[in-house]
Amino acid sequence: MSSKISILVASKNPVKLEAAKIGFEKVFAADAHVDGISVSSGVSDQPMSDEETLKGAINRVNAASMSENAKDYDFFVGMEGGIDKRDGQLETFAWITIKKKDNKELFGRGRTSTFVLPPKIAELIHQGMELGDADDIVFNHKNSKQKNGAVGILTGNLITRSSFYSEAVVMALIPFINEHLYSNK
Repeated sequence: MSSKISILVASKNPVKLEAAKIGFEKVFAADAHVDGISVSSGVSDQPMSDEETLKGAINRVNAASMSENAKDYDFFVGMEGGIDKRDGQLETFAWITIKKKDNKELFGRGRTSTFVLPPKIAELIHQGMELGDADDIVFNHKNSKQKNGAVGILTGNLITRSSFYSEAVVMALIPFINEHLYSNK
C-alpha cells in the first residue's frame, strides 16, 4: 500500500469523514485523504432494522464507487446509522461498507457496537423522528448527528461518534488487509 490513500465517503457528514480517516490511518499507517459525496441511501431517513441499515450502507458505497469521479479514489465507504427493536427497547448502531477500486470482488462490512437508547429518545423515534433530531430535543443540542451524536452525549464523550464508527471501519477493512484469505483467486 502506498503512503497515501484516497477515500471517498458516501456522506458529507464531518463525523463520518473523520471516522473513515481514523480507521484507514490506523489500519494502513498511511496518510488518508478523505472526501465526501452526497448520495441517497435508498432507505428510510431513519432505518428501523438491522437489514434496512445494512442495505443503506451498501447502497451508499455502491453509489460512491459509481460516481463520476470514482477513478480518483482508492477506496469507497458507505456508512449508515440505524435502530433496531429488541426486548421492547430501541438499540442503535451503524453499518460500515467498503469497496476498493482495484479489486471489485472484495467487499468489506463492519458493524459498530450497540447500545440502548433512553426511553425519552425512543418515544420520539416511535413518533417518527430521526435519532439525531430526538437527541437535539432531549439534550437541547443543535445538529448533534454531525457532532458527537447520541453515543457521545450519553457517554460524556468517552466514546465520540467518530471513534464509535472508526472501529467498525477497521472491521470493514479486514478483507482488504487479508486479501489472500478473502479472495477467490
